Formats: sequence, structure tokens, C-alpha cells
Amino acid sequence: MSKSVIHSGICGFTTEVIARAISSTCSLIITSDCPAIQELAEELRQVDPMEEITYQGKGPLTLRLAREHCPHPACPVPSGIIKAVEVEAGLALPKDANITVMSTNDQ
Repeated sequence: MSKSVIHSGICGFTTEVIARAISSTCSLIITSDCPAIQELAEELRQVDPMEEITYQGKGPLTLRLAREHCPHPACPVPSGIIKAVEVEAGLALPKDANITVMSTNDQ
């Protein structure tokens, strides 16, 4: 089992992703405070890890469904979902990723 906890930023929403490898797929359990991500989670229950890690072919199902359900393209949740899948499938090592945002107007 691999888990991502995503704190999305100024919206204040938190999402938890649990990925479990089942043969050549990963099952997903996604819980979130965000109504848009809750809608995405209803459809995104299982993915093919090899499809998730490339833009080749149809591209990641996570990103296709995010386009339908998540109104904010900068939302870090889809990337966090894909990271959990990568780790669970043995395609990446677990390591935190961070985005630090600063306004140059504050300096």
C-alpha cells in the first residue's frame, strides 16, 4: 500500500490517496474535503500504472478525469494521485514533492 496526503494550498482542502497494487493495476481509495475531488474519486477507482506515467496514447486517466471534475488546473491533487500509483507499482521511490509559492510583490 502507498499513500499520499495532499494539502492543496490556499483552498485549505486536504486529500488522502491510498493505492494498492492488484496484479497489473492499482486500486485507489481517495478521500477529500474538496467537492470536485470527491467527484473525481467516484470515477477514479482503478488505474493502469503504466498508462498513468506517460502522456503517450490516451495519457493518464487521472488527468483526463481531473479535466472533467477539477476546475483548477494548478491543483496538486492529480499529481499526488499519480505519485502514489508510481510508488505502489514500483515505478518510483517514495519521496515528498513540494511547491513553494511566493509573491514577488512581498519582497
